[in-house]
Amino acid sequence: MNTESQQQRAIRAFQEFITTPLETLLQRHINSKSESAALALFHEIAANVSAYKTFLAQQNINPASIQTFEDFQKLPLITKENYISRHPLADLCRYGLQACDMIAASSGSTGKPTFWTRFFTDELQIAIRFEQIFHDSFQADSKSTLAVICFTLGTWVGGMFTTNCCRYLASKGYPIAVITPGNNKEEILRVVQELGSAFEQVVLLGYPPFLKDVIDTGIARAVEWQQYQVKLVMAGEVFSEEWRSLVGERIGSQNFCYDSASLYGTADAGVLANETPLSICIRRFLAENPDAAKALFGESRLPTLLQYDPISRFFEVENGTLFFTGDNGIPLVRYNILDTGGIISYDAMLEFLAEWGFNPVAELENQGGRGINQLPFVYVFGRSNFTVSYFGANIYPENVTIGLEQPVIKEWVTGKFVLQVKEDADKNRFLSVVVELAPQVEGSEEKTQAIANSILSQLKRLNSEFANYVPPEYQMPKVILTPLGDPEYFPVGVKHRYTRK
Repeated sequence: MNTESQQQRAIRAFQEFITTPLETLLQRHINSKSESAALALFHEIAANVSAYKTFLAQQNINPASIQTFEDFQKLPLITKENYISRHPLADLCRYGLQACDMIAASSGSTGKPTFWTRFFTDELQIAIRFEQIFHDSFQADSKSTLAVICFTLGTWVGGMFTTNCCRYLASKGYPIAVITPGNNKEEILRVVQELGSAFEQVVLLGYPPFLKDVIDTGIARAVEWQQYQVKLVMAGEVFSEEWRSLVGERIGSQNFCYDSASLYGTADAGVLANETPLSICIRRFLAENPDAAKALFGESRLPTLLQYDPISRFFEVENGTLFFTGDNGIPLVRYNILDTGGIISYDAMLEFLAEWGFNPVAELENQGGRGINQLPFVYVFGRSNFTVSYFGANIYPENVTIGLEQPVIKEWVTGKFVLQVKEDADKNRFLSVVVELAPQVEGSEEKTQAIANSILSQLKRLNSEFANYVPPEYQMPKVILTPLGDPEYFPVGVKHRYTRK
């Protein structure tokens, strides 16, 4: 790809981004069929991405035979294992690596990073998700706003991507200033206290448990959060509506549907979907009506509920597994990200809620009516491959296993454990590891501490996300030792699961 076309691509996309009103962007899916857009993207990728050409050839698929959406739905799913990790990075990109200008890393279960490329134009697509939140939820088109990036900075995807997207909103005319303390709590508190009152509102962007820690530390130091009109943008965790209320009350939130929003973000493809005032309003109703939630989601736990633009990220669902098609530095067709969840059309959602006597649109119209867009909904329970998410870091059972396989410790334990993220009475998260002791081994405070230290050192060694995302004071796991065959955690004769949600 030559320099000229890179320039043209950047100029054209930027011009379109800054001159097209948000409302127009969010209505694209009404005027053009998202199925056709996904099919067109498939043909373009099949023609221009060397790794995907190889993938199709190995499956004996001739791209020319994929003519209808029904044909498209029969295409094999791609995953990190069967596609991303089997090809050189350059082959996964359209026109090679020189067509991208940014590389991020995500750390896998082995601690070996996967690299994800993107170009300026890929970030502009994702900036629309941030624009939805800043415009519809925070009214940042008319309020001077300090955006404080509290995601980890570095090669990880969250910090730099979020920073860039917020800056693009400023280019579009939003009165936003961006500052990047990253996940340095002292610096965040200093920034807010020294700069916050110069703006009409302050937006903190980061992982939910980390933001809560910042807020609680601030309260302990007599920071008056209320005076800064704080708003929150979060990613990386499913949290409860009780959690949203608790944290909202601590920052003086006036309206829970409009004062925070969560992103469904991934290293693989940026932001796939985002909470909206409408999706939050619905989720808060479902949190108070567990029977309705069970009827809608089929489970007695509440997933993250978001809306998505099917022209930008086209979701499909099969047997409770989500996969998507979308254009990125590494374009992805029917990519299985190993998340469990589902999709619900806008009309189906409103019809369902009407049956339960609830009208979220009327509810929001009483509050000014911003953020009601007829976009489809996606809900996400989280990873289905036995990971737990903690401060936005994916923690894998394999990392913990190695901590239990160290000298001396391996003599005390069977190797079975249960990994969970739990909350204490003050709704602070902690990493819980229940470990099964070997036969004839008695638990003790010394053993508990030695096992916790061993797990921690292996987590830090193997998992760069854990080491960099989780603040040091939250890294030490709380270990509980149980005797062999404990009926609650290690029932005899039952297939063992290493994680619990």
